[in-house]
Amino acid sequence: MTSADGADIVIVGAGIGGLATALALHSHGISATVLETAEEIRPLGVGINVQPAAIAELTALGLGDALAATGIPTREHLYLDHRGTTLWNEPRGVAAGNEYPQYSIHRGELQLLLLEAVRERLGPGAVRTGLRLDSFEQTATGVRALARDQSGGAAEVTGAALVGADGLHSRVRAQLHPDRTALSGGGVHMWRGLTELDGFLDGRTMIVANDEHSARLVAYPISARHAARGRALLNWVCLVPSPGLSVDADWDDNGRIEELAPHYAHWDFGWLDVPGVLARSERILQYPMVDRDPLEHWGEGRTTLLGDAAHLMYPIGANGASQAVLDAAALAAELGTGGDVEAALRRYEDVRLPATNEIVRANRRMDRSERSMAGRTDREKSTLLEAVTDDYREAVERRLDNGGLDTSGARAR
Repeated sequence: MTSADGADIVIVGAGIGGLATALALHSHGISATVLETAEEIRPLGVGINVQPAAIAELTALGLGDALAATGIPTREHLYLDHRGTTLWNEPRGVAAGNEYPQYSIHRGELQLLLLEAVRERLGPGAVRTGLRLDSFEQTATGVRALARDQSGGAAEVTGAALVGADGLHSRVRAQLHPDRTALSGGGVHMWRGLTELDGFLDGRTMIVANDEHSARLVAYPISARHAARGRALLNWVCLVPSPGLSVDADWDDNGRIEELAPHYAHWDFGWLDVPGVLARSERILQYPMVDRDPLEHWGEGRTTLLGDAAHLMYPIGANGASQAVLDAAALAAELGTGGDVEAALRRYEDVRLPATNEIVRANRRMDRSERSMAGRTDREKSTLLEAVTDDYREAVERRLDNGGLDTSGARAR
């Protein structure tokens, strides 16, 4: 498709969702320009999981080999208590009968993998860094994005449509929904880090553990390169109840082991020194667990939203990055049919908005259920975990049969 006036689709944000959108549009013959605030895109962040349905879309874009060379194909989830007792387990990815794996991967490495593909296929100028969106204006035939560079100089970028893929602090969302930008706090303090180990179980297992105070630990290896050397780069996430925690904290603020360690000092798996793993991380990030209440619609006219800008969700059910990729595929497919751009954007929302809104709600339910396990017997915990994972899968699959996800995954972390 070539848009009505021959212009690009303008994408705001060069994160996973924005870059996947540019690649998906290109696969349908649609050009795109991506605007990114950062002067340089560097491999920031820690580990994430990408579910089989999203991996299928990325593989269709020709990225299968690169993903396999970077991430870990997760085989199993183990649910444990703080002493390392197994309460429940379930297969993942190919082991669960999916055609494509679930990959545990470094978020920054996935972003750079996508960036390299965008610049190779769409041209080195397709991603314009150092441009911060101020506002946008719609016309009868397109959208005009008004931005500023790092020195304050004005820049104008026009296109047939504008996609806000600019994440948590989306300026596109703020203009479209100025009264719907507030964050909803989950009352959970999160810390994340990376620790290199001699090994971790079979190298393809994720653990999710819970203690009697509703403190949780999620951990999984994320690097194929480390695995090739017989090592494991372990991504870990600690979630500790913290009623009244401010939701305005910096998203990637530095954390301190002194604040984190007391919550896990009594944890002992036998085969894993949990306090030692946390203490050995070179950098610890901290932030509150937040989401946003679902929207009734995302865009207007020739604009729409995608990824976290559209449906920020708790990092509980392996669907943050996955949903952004699926958004990208659905949006490109609708625009790729040709015809009226506005109608294509509304069809995209009709497919993706109900599906992702249900995941936001399902993640909230799963968080409440996990925290309710404190004080129960191991047998009760096992029964509850089975029910919780079944409920989550049913809820998500029911909505996403029409929304493009085959949810073999039940965890996001």
